[in-house]
Amino acid sequence: MLDTTVLIAAERSSAAIEEVIEDDDDVAIAAISAAELLVGVELADRSRRARRRKFVEELLLSLPVEPYDLDTARIHAELLAHVRKEGRTRGAHDILIAATGRARDRTVVTADAAGFDGLPGVQVRVLADRG
Repeated sequence: MLDTTVLIAAERSSAAIEEVIEDDDDVAIAAISAAELLVGVELADRSRRARRRKFVEELLLSLPVEPYDLDTARIHAELLAHVRKEGRTRGAHDILIAATGRARDRTVVTADAAGFDGLPGVQVRVLADRG
């Protein structure tokens, strides 16, 4: 499960998504990641909007998007309760991505370890900084 940070980094470096994933990887994104990318298109200035839209639309055509369903909602609730009890602030979208990854038994691949560190039952792989 690719976190949005990985996808944004690929776009910013003009890297093809194939540079981030291996041929035999079973890759998907969470529905919230699709929304984050689409918001980025909507907020882009005129000079960047067309290029960003092309990148995002190609990405959405090539990667499965995992839905937010009842299984994900149950895990989302568990993870939210965990972070509130822990008292550690986490991004709302990170919790949704983590819940989706755990519900689908997928490893979350991220460039932001802090967003996912220590979440119970969530498998995480942190990509090294390539820049």
